[in-house]
Amino acid sequence: MPINFSLSTTTQGQQAPCPCIFGHRTSYFNKLPVSQNHVKFKALFCLKHSNKRRHNKAPNNSIDSLPKSDTSCCCSAYSKMEGVRKLDIVGSVESNEYSKELDVAVRAVQMACFLCQKVQESLISKSSSQVQSKDDNSPVTVADWSVQATVSWLLSQSFGSENVSIVAEEDVVSLSKADAAGLLKAVVNTVNDCLAEAPRFGLQGPAMALGASEVIEAISRCNSNGGPTGRFWALDPVDGTLGFVRGDQYAVALALIENGEAVLGVLGCPNYPMRKEWLSYQHRYHRIISKLTPPASESWDKGCVMYAWKGSGEAWMQPLIQGDKKLVWPNSARPVQVSSIENPALATFCEPVEKSNSSHSFTAGLAHSVGLRKQPLRVYSMVKYATIARGDAEVFMKFARAGYKEKIWDHAAGVVIIEEAGGVVSDAGGRRLDFSKGIYLEGLDRGIIACAGARLHEKIIRAVDASWSSSSL
Repeated sequence: MPINFSLSTTTQGQQAPCPCIFGHRTSYFNKLPVSQNHVKFKALFCLKHSNKRRHNKAPNNSIDSLPKSDTSCCCSAYSKMEGVRKLDIVGSVESNEYSKELDVAVRAVQMACFLCQKVQESLISKSSSQVQSKDDNSPVTVADWSVQATVSWLLSQSFGSENVSIVAEEDVVSLSKADAAGLLKAVVNTVNDCLAEAPRFGLQGPAMALGASEVIEAISRCNSNGGPTGRFWALDPVDGTLGFVRGDQYAVALALIENGEAVLGVLGCPNYPMRKEWLSYQHRYHRIISKLTPPASESWDKGCVMYAWKGSGEAWMQPLIQGDKKLVWPNSARPVQVSSIENPALATFCEPVEKSNSSHSFTAGLAHSVGLRKQPLRVYSMVKYATIARGDAEVFMKFARAGYKEKIWDHAAGVVIIEEAGGVVSDAGGRRLDFSKGIYLEGLDRGIIACAGARLHEKIIRAVDASWSSSSL
């Protein structure tokens, strides 16, 4: 469907002058005409106030390849934001082969976050029997199945079911049991309530409400086994379900994998606070304090969607849609970048909350040997990847118990976003994560390490090698 942009007064297809155009040279990206299938952003940069990207690679049309002006900026909007790039984004992403996929994926994740927020409110405000246990005793909720059905349906409608292959976490075994009629009804109602809001997010919903069989079919459609060839989506409908049911951090993760490589990642973090210090607190406490001192109605207090596509050299973050507002692309999006901290003594490292998912004692030993002095930031879900990409932490380490196999949907989206934000992700042997072996990260060397920079990453790799033989993992 057509995508409308209303954030610029310029005519589509024309170039717009930089606000600082008077008095000195400026640069801006040429803008391609907007079509139904390809959209593009145009960033307006005052060269005096542009940050030098920390990436080693820079696109040919980036500001890094252009001469800087020595003339002072005359634009008050820029002068008030010294050292920060001021963006006036009038499109989505620069035209590329994944532009439509990214557009649909971000909108679908926005909708999924909207769904999750409503379900989480219900779980927290009253007791609910709509939390089940899977074979591994991990929890699964109405939100898990509902998000999977919703995202599956939206992708199939946007690209054609015959063109969509999805690897996802949930199956329909529990929903198909004879005594699960009430649970299935709750899932169907939740899906339909969410899809009814699709036009508000710039997507087309169903002509009529989906029936139980259609919802089951949408969930069951996520039955791909992945592999080294072709294209498929990897979806974790609610990553960090334990955090979700406790009213804490969780994420909706969607990645596009092509020929075994993650090429696009979208990460929805509904409870991610915009103030870094709140990450150290249990979210329910944050909710209480927020009620005592509520944020301004227009403030960006918490919740975001991060996204990136391979080779772009940039990652972006936009707020979640609140209330009855409509998603107008790019929804106040701003670029995110990893931290520039290289001194371990100043760095923050994060790890999983649950000890069953990672050895806290081993990471504590590593942290000490490397020189990490701060207390670890323990966060549920792939929000840990978001903290690295946004610069709120510098290191993420995970060393699971023997026999545990990491799944691709728990990492693919986060890896793309961190790498394009300037960070490094690998296994403990320094190899990039391999998404070509099916649903598991086969051949993973000991654990996963994500860092804001290469120097910290190298130090941790060396520390792992030095101490691994004495570990019990």
